[in-house]
Amino acid sequence: MTKPQHHEIVVIGAGICGATIASELLERGKAVCIIDAAASPATACSSHAYAIAHPHIGKGSPRLLRLTRIAFLLAEARWKNVWQQHGIFQPTKKDKVFDRAQTMEHLHYLDLDVDMAIAMDAKEAQRVCGIEQSGVWLPRGAGLNLYEASKQLLKNHERLTCVWNTHITRLEKGTKAWHLFDAQNEMVVSADKVVIACAMEAKPLMGSIDIRLPLRPVRGQLSIFSVQEGDPWAERLPSVGISGDGYCLPATRLEDGSYQWIVGSSFDEGEDDLVPRDESDDFNREQAKGLIAYEEGDTRSLVKAGEFVGVRCVAGDRLPIIGALTQRPGIFLATALGSRGILWSALAAKLITAQLLEDDFALLARLGFAADLVAALAPARFFAGALAAPSALGALASNSKPILPAESKAK
Repeated sequence: MTKPQHHEIVVIGAGICGATIASELLERGKAVCIIDAAASPATACSSHAYAIAHPHIGKGSPRLLRLTRIAFLLAEARWKNVWQQHGIFQPTKKDKVFDRAQTMEHLHYLDLDVDMAIAMDAKEAQRVCGIEQSGVWLPRGAGLNLYEASKQLLKNHERLTCVWNTHITRLEKGTKAWHLFDAQNEMVVSADKVVIACAMEAKPLMGSIDIRLPLRPVRGQLSIFSVQEGDPWAERLPSVGISGDGYCLPATRLEDGSYQWIVGSSFDEGEDDLVPRDESDDFNREQAKGLIAYEEGDTRSLVKAGEFVGVRCVAGDRLPIIGALTQRPGIFLATALGSRGILWSALAAKLITAQLLEDDFALLARLGFAADLVAALAPARFFAGALAAPSALGALASNSKPILPAESKAK
């Protein structure tokens, strides 16, 4: 029997997050083995072309706001060559009165200058964005084809080993390394350090080493609508992205004169069914009316032309789980990305690499990472203490109902 290969670093999961982490490590001169249950990269939550990214400007927790700004800048820099910068408009909430001075003060507090975020009344937004609603214009907001980006990150490299069609189901600590086993309980590889960069699959995998993660699936369906030329909707379709209650991409005019418009996404907490649902399309039609303030629009004009269904993975506190698992030295986690996969993947690549290579963190400090932000993402926040004994793990933190961010990836 052939002895399983040993690698210094193994990344489990070849979606946008695992691919980005692997690419960052390769750029730092390390050899990486990436393992995925599928036959190629980005076959699950990262297999679509309709993700959007922008800094978060809501009234959420200060840490979330600071983190998404840092993550957006990292994402913009990493994917600049394939970054589809079309700008994103975030309308004022319907129950809020637009106050320019107050909004500008809030943007200043978030350290978002005018090249990143601009408060606009309805007339200004109509002129600049073609949307007659007050809100905030995010000119650097963009879209990204997650599938193509993931494939590009994992292109052939002399220090990259890809192991496909291999489902890792169990980890075991050996005397000198971690051993990774498949569904047949056969050891696939051993590794000094293991990065878990998968979604819901991380839960049973961590369970194999007596770590309980509070992860929940959230099903999402994104709708691809066709609008005929001359229809009243055609005059209202946006030329920019919109992120509010749901999100949409800019409408695309096709050769026959009709328009294609991507709108999403539905969310079904606790569900992981990938079968398309008519009711999810109906939900997205109603969201479409709200996004462009066209409540009188006839939703029958939004003709179904396709869909994308996926499952997001969320933690109870809305933040991702990124960092070293101190209870199990050599294990690193990058999961619970929810609907901000573009942002959190770019951030995870920097943070995981710094921890894995035991950097001095000077670079992270320059990027804006502070100790409280690193702690806010760390797996240790879900435990009462960093205890090493499996039987003495601390209690889980609250796994309250996740609040899905507005810029959901349609997953």
